[in-house]
Amino acid sequence: MLTVALCKGKLIEPTLELFTRAGYSAAKLATNSRRLMFPCPEIGMTFLIVRPTDVPTYVEYGAADVGIVGKDVLLEQDSDVYEPLDLRFGACRIAIAALRGQVARDRLSSKIRVATKYPKITERYFNQRGVPVEIIKLYGSIELAPIVGLADRIVDLVETGNTLKAHNLVEVECIAQSTARLIVNRASLKLQHKAVSELVKKLRAAGAVSKQPHKAASSEPARRSGPKGKRTSR
Repeated sequence: MLTVALCKGKLIEPTLELFTRAGYSAAKLATNSRRLMFPCPEIGMTFLIVRPTDVPTYVEYGAADVGIVGKDVLLEQDSDVYEPLDLRFGACRIAIAALRGQVARDRLSSKIRVATKYPKITERYFNQRGVPVEIIKLYGSIELAPIVGLADRIVDLVETGNTLKAHNLVEVECIAQSTARLIVNRASLKLQHKAVSELVKKLRAAGAVSKQPHKAASSEPARRSGPKGKRTSR
């Protein structure tokens, strides 16, 4: 029995559609239900519905064998999980934006104040370019920060850019592209190898075409294989 962590929000519908196309018809879950766990023994799976930012944690610590989450979350958390598939939906980008008319500001003249819910991505990006930055962590309504003088720039997830335009903001730079990814617990890849391999194969055949056999958010070798990556077979 595989435990699959799915994230609440806009990714869940295309995720369930993909599972259905892959032959997991019982994946038609009641997304409007208050339930957070859906055992589906007929297809050998249990689905967990969790917050997007929690999906990598459930998978990394072995509470779920696999999960589906946006690349933006993986880049921010740098989780120790396998990332075998780019599922090619939920496309958006992590972008820097500023108020219209302030884009040409000399960013090297002083420290820039940036509001974002992606502090690690933001700090890494500006540090690599030698730009001094003060980061303000926000959890929502990021677009308000430049309007009320809280920040000079924002770093946020952008899909169409309509929200930026509605607040007189313009996109300055794109930091990274983001799509939904399949992630796998390291121990589960061994203990549940047959089931995980079959899932990957079916999802790829159903529309996931980009194979990425590397650590999430990095091409470097795994940094750790300690106790939290271990689990017993179920």
